[in-house]
Amino acid sequence: MQQVLLIFLLILFGLYVLLILYYWKSWISIPDFELQTANYPQGPAGKPSPESFVQTRISVIIPARNEEENIAACLDSICRQSYPTALFEVLVVDDHSTDNTAAIVNSYADKNVKLISLKDFIPAGEINSYKKKAIEIAITQSSGELIVTTDADCFAKENWLQTIAAFYEEYDPAFIAAPVAIDCSNKFIELFQALDFMTLQGITGASVYKKIHSMCNGANLAYTKKAFTEVGGFTGIDNIASGDDMLLMHKIYKLHPHKVMFVKSREAIVQTAPVNSVRDFLNQRIRWASKADKYDDKRIFAVLLLVYLVNVLLLTLPFAAIFIKAAFSISVYPFTLVFTILELWAFLLIIKTIAELIFLMPVSKFFGKRSMLWLFPLMQPFHILYTVIAGWLGKFGSYNWKERKVK
Repeated sequence: MQQVLLIFLLILFGLYVLLILYYWKSWISIPDFELQTANYPQGPAGKPSPESFVQTRISVIIPARNEEENIAACLDSICRQSYPTALFEVLVVDDHSTDNTAAIVNSYADKNVKLISLKDFIPAGEINSYKKKAIEIAITQSSGELIVTTDADCFAKENWLQTIAAFYEEYDPAFIAAPVAIDCSNKFIELFQALDFMTLQGITGASVYKKIHSMCNGANLAYTKKAFTEVGGFTGIDNIASGDDMLLMHKIYKLHPHKVMFVKSREAIVQTAPVNSVRDFLNQRIRWASKADKYDDKRIFAVLLLVYLVNVLLLTLPFAAIFIKAAFSISVYPFTLVFTILELWAFLLIIKTIAELIFLMPVSKFFGKRSMLWLFPLMQPFHILYTVIAGWLGKFGSYNWKERKVK
């Protein structure tokens, strides 16, 4: 029995390590997309003149609910974009906010920012996915051929839209996944989120580039209005609270498998605010995990299952060592290695950590967070614990998000 268990564990963790190393190889193979602004004719204030830009009309859509603390910084960063203001509009959809979000957005009306009130279309308490409905309504009122979505607690560099437009003009994608980073302080919960999120972003880039599976984040997406219409928008997934990003991505992938891309550019990185408490962090991750069994893309379900099993085993093996005193042995002629469950657990944990650190080296360099990597091994126990908890509650529990309880 011990030999069967040992073989199972070694195969499972072997598959996991191979997967992480494949992500590593895939990430470093993604070509960097460089915005060649140096050759553009210069206009006022040293910025490239409007005629030097691609001429894609963009609609930036921002769903917002009770974001009075964040929305101004978000809109300020968009209003400072180097992309010509004549070529983009900003549509903020107020999702039944009870604070000053709407008033703040209205104060930007003279800067090509339009407020849409979701309550004018959907009363509170009638649907399960307000964010999808907000985006859907905004798209019907948009004038751009390219839809760009972000969140109200995000801010972007001044060449964000210019980079996305240039990428779109060069490669003609139907869907663009773009990089997101956590804007963190030195608080433990924020550092933890930054490292965890950076890992997910590295996997996002690798998986999209190699078309292993669909993965993205709604804080930084672009897709054509044509592609959104062709797949029927959120029809068929509109009853799921989360998934305005990945579920839509896979619908478009099925129709245009070669037109779903990742833009690997530092200029395209959007910074997003971390959550402030462990409770909010768990609610966020439970929300993300809640759509795991809703993916039509079975490839990512297999990956999520592998990741979940690895973390469950790493969480349970130390407890199993308390009750089970069995020893494992491996014979490699002329030696025989004998070790306990606890020693096996330590070995598997070290192998997992080393593989992930190899993967994170180039990813952290891209995001400018390599100095944080020394914290990564210390945060492994917390990562394992939250993965197991969030995965379980995402399937069988409920969560609170934006002052709403969601099932």
